[in-house]
Amino acid sequence: MTPATLEDEHQPRPQRQTDWRLLKMLLPYALRYRRTLAIALLLLIPVSVGEAVQPILVGQTISLIRNEPVMWFLQGMGLQMGLNLLALLLFITIAIRLSFNGVQGFLVQKVGQRITADIRDDLFAHVTSLAVRFFDNTPVGRLITRLTSDVDALGDVFSTGAIGIVGNLFSLVVIAVTMFVLQWQLALMLLAMLGPITVLVIYFQRKFRQANYRAREELSALNATLQENIVGVSVVQLFRRERFNAQLFNKINRRYVQEVDRTIYFDSSVSATLEWISLMAIAAVLWLGGTLVLRDALNFGILASFILYAQRLFDPLRQFAEQFTAIQAGFTALERISDVLNEPIEILDPVMLASPTHPLVDPELEREPEAESPSEPPLDATSPAEICFDNVSFGYKSDEMVLRNLNFTIRPGEKVALVGPTGAGKSSIIRILCRLYDVTAGRILLDGVDIRDLPQAELRRRMTVILQDGFIFAGNVASNITLGEDYSPEAVRRAAESTNVATFIEALPQGYDTELRQRGTNLSGGQKQLLAFARAAIRNPDILVLDEATANLDVGTEALIQSALETLLRDRTAIIIAHRLSTIRSVDRILVLKRGELIEQGSHEELLRQNGLYASLYRLQMLEA
Repeated sequence: MTPATLEDEHQPRPQRQTDWRLLKMLLPYALRYRRTLAIALLLLIPVSVGEAVQPILVGQTISLIRNEPVMWFLQGMGLQMGLNLLALLLFITIAIRLSFNGVQGFLVQKVGQRITADIRDDLFAHVTSLAVRFFDNTPVGRLITRLTSDVDALGDVFSTGAIGIVGNLFSLVVIAVTMFVLQWQLALMLLAMLGPITVLVIYFQRKFRQANYRAREELSALNATLQENIVGVSVVQLFRRERFNAQLFNKINRRYVQEVDRTIYFDSSVSATLEWISLMAIAAVLWLGGTLVLRDALNFGILASFILYAQRLFDPLRQFAEQFTAIQAGFTALERISDVLNEPIEILDPVMLASPTHPLVDPELEREPEAESPSEPPLDATSPAEICFDNVSFGYKSDEMVLRNLNFTIRPGEKVALVGPTGAGKSSIIRILCRLYDVTAGRILLDGVDIRDLPQAELRRRMTVILQDGFIFAGNVASNITLGEDYSPEAVRRAAESTNVATFIEALPQGYDTELRQRGTNLSGGQKQLLAFARAAIRNPDILVLDEATANLDVGTEALIQSALETLLRDRTAIIIAHRLSTIRSVDRILVLKRGELIEQGSHEELLRQNGLYASLYRLQMLEA
């Protein structure tokens, strides 16, 4: 499935895989907890036997009171002694059912939660390994739905579905055998009624599955809209889109409610049908049993037992309906999750693990190995790299190239600026250099080695990109500089001091331990950008990329950071993207792009003398200034 397919919320979707195949995909997760599952399954035996014995004990009580023939264990006993024994046995069976049922339910729920957590971990790891191209076409809200509600529904497949069905099947078998031992005619009649009911339940459950899939797709659209509006709430308010967006959300919400109503209809239809059939079964037992009693072919005690069996025989079927509902919802979620997990990882390292890390991924899909935590490098040790673009072409779509036949070399330690009008391909060059995307044609060489032959961890260790908008994670200031890597507090302070960021950090309430909210809402745009410079300094990269890195800084802060940039850029290969051409006059070379092609290159003075596109852009900016 392509990413675009995830956006198609309203197209009917054929069921690609059988329920059994989907269940087999979950089995590897269940086998991790085989011991707990085995105990839970063994506990089904005493629970089912106790359930089957209870109607017999009630029937034998009636037979004993009416002085009818009784079973072997009551023969020769007086009325009082027999009643005491039956009451004791009934109490024992009730105690066994309640205690073992509780233990089994706890174990099954525990396994279900463990499986849910394992699948969520694997799904998160896979999603974060996918190429940026996938996220370009997939709304975040839909991915969140798969990671939360869809995975929770998968847990129910085991905790209330699969194990419950096994238990009910075992109960049905035990009850059926017991009924045939007691009276074959009544047993045969009750079992004959199960056939058409089973067919009806399966029909309604298939309809439920289809409706549930559409409901989950609408829930994904709902979450995507909600996430978009929360993230962009300032724009919504500034442009007075509250009412329009509320109407749009209401429309999607109504579609979701309609689909949920359909699932409720099919689920309720099953429950109502089973209630009617259960009552009809009791009536049939009374009719046929009463006829046999009149013929002296059956006593009242056995008839009473079968009345109870008529109720209990349909209890597992009623629970079947509920469990099938949970399983069908889980299989719907599994289809949607497997769509994401089977999304191929586009950017791969040259040496991959032999097998996938999670069983829901098809065997042919491979995973990249975990990157080792970097050792802490000294801040003054660098190894400038040479970058060579060898006839590189690239397009986000295969038929639309945004970069065409780029050929240039950036020498070790050289400072190069990328210039051009909007849409010229400057940011695309950075993305393919970092391998957020792979080139469509040609190759990019780093010190003579194709970057596709380098481990991604190695490539990104040697390169640091400072973007226009610095992203801040929830956590303290120090963790936003180290980003989970193993750097000492002293290294964090040295990185902050070398980029003139220490003064700003130390002015915060708790300094480096100051907690930052998600996306850094308690920092200004300039402060977030300052932290991005400290991130770059502590990693001491061979290549530094600045993508409009000073655009969000005021004049005073930008002047402060310029001296830090001189330290950062020293003895490093650097690529600078800047729309303000006055800030790149001192670079070694300027590459001028237009519509994805390199049309000019040279120093600032050389390009002005050429009187081409760069000279026109520069004069226009000077005129505006």
